[in-house]
Amino acid sequence: MEGTVQRIEVAAPPQQVYEVALDLESYPEWAGGVKEVTILEEDEHGRPHKAEFDVDAMIKEITYTLVYDYDHDSGFSWSAIPNEDLNALEGSYEFVELDDGNTEVVYALRVDPAFKVPGFLRRQAEKQIVGTALRGLKKRAEAAS
Repeated sequence: MEGTVQRIEVAAPPQQVYEVALDLESYPEWAGGVKEVTILEEDEHGRPHKAEFDVDAMIKEITYTLVYDYDHDSGFSWSAIPNEDLNALEGSYEFVELDDGNTEVVYALRVDPAFKVPGFLRRQAEKQIVGTALRGLKKRAEAAS
């Protein structure tokens, strides 16, 4: 996936980190810029399938709806329904168990805003979003263990 990919090690087991990442409604407490998350639909396992996000995107506040996919065992992915603010937003979390029982989290994100943003600023924003989210996820998951 073109975009930004970052990794971080979390001192917690993969299942615990997965559960923190899946608790979308708590994102405003730890994910920078996320103001509110509303679950619109759940899948047959009670996981979010569709969720609406209200986000302070630095340049402007935007609202978008993400659709989640749980096709792979080690994490999940999402993509936004295009709207007036976003042409595309795709991302994924992968949770890899390390030998010591900790978790390596791999976060990939690609954002294509519908408003004019120079390429270098878009890439910088992606890096900041991913870095902030990984640090917040690490802190939240480690506090829960």
